[in-house]
Amino acid sequence: MSRKRKDRSIYVEAAIRTDLDTLWNYTQIPSKHVQWDLRFTAIEYLPRHTEEEIQRFHYQTRIGFGLAIAGTGATRAGWLEKGGEPTRLSTLSFSSEQKLSLISKGRGYWQYTERGEDVIFLTRYDYKTRFGAAGKAFDRLLFRPLFGWATAWSFDVLKIWLEQHIPPAATIQRALIHYVSLMLLALLWLYQGIVPKLLYPETGELEQLHASGLFSGWEQQALVLLGLFEAALAVIFVVFHRSSMMYRLQLLLLLLLPAIALLNNPELLQAAYNPATITIPMMGLCLVARWTCKGLPNASRCLRRPKMKAHE
Repeated sequence: MSRKRKDRSIYVEAAIRTDLDTLWNYTQIPSKHVQWDLRFTAIEYLPRHTEEEIQRFHYQTRIGFGLAIAGTGATRAGWLEKGGEPTRLSTLSFSSEQKLSLISKGRGYWQYTERGEDVIFLTRYDYKTRFGAAGKAFDRLLFRPLFGWATAWSFDVLKIWLEQHIPPAATIQRALIHYVSLMLLALLWLYQGIVPKLLYPETGELEQLHASGLFSGWEQQALVLLGLFEAALAVIFVVFHRSSMMYRLQLLLLLLLPAIALLNNPELLQAAYNPATITIPMMGLCLVARWTCKGLPNASRCLRRPKMKAHE
């Protein structure tokens, strides 16, 4: 394998507080493996005649819209002598004949090393793509970074399962609820900041500022700044979505901004679409996102490059 190819390979490493045998079972038994690994929805081992024979398997990954990528692979297990630390290795080769599959074939390995109370679980793999230069460009720009992220995120799901005893189904469901709530909340902040304040202020927002008397003569400028502020908040809240403080700040703003408008113009509550119709749903989404922000899988907890040795 060339140096360039090695540099392009996907590497993920996680320290998991468990024992080697347990981790081996949770990663090598197909029924357990598919529960935590986003890259696979089905893995089926094929029969073999002896323990020494290479283990072949079929795999499938659903990609949505009723479509699935299927392929075959082979894996072999062994032990390594590595600095006196018990290390087990599982090598892997895989391929798909489906023309829909970007990946034509690849190979890699999983390595398990006991270190104190942890097992260092790492993988490195690479693959060849279809569709010529277009396939290589798509892989480099989008697919490979996404595939690497999915590997790291899945490793953290496994870490949560083994260390906190939370099943992957519950962890993934929690993450789905959180990110859906977060995205809806961010879209509402963006909409409120851009559409009625920056694009169409004449639909009512500017009139409300005039009525408030808070920015006498500067209502137009104040509305632009408020719109930019709300749009910026959407980005900030997404970036810092794991922080409980961010949700407390959102709740404060969701109470404060409508309160100022209603104090100066209580008749707003009589309109079909008033501050309450948008504020109450946003507060609900904020609470849901806040309640689900802890214990989320985090790909950044995994190493994405091997540690450099002292002499390198």
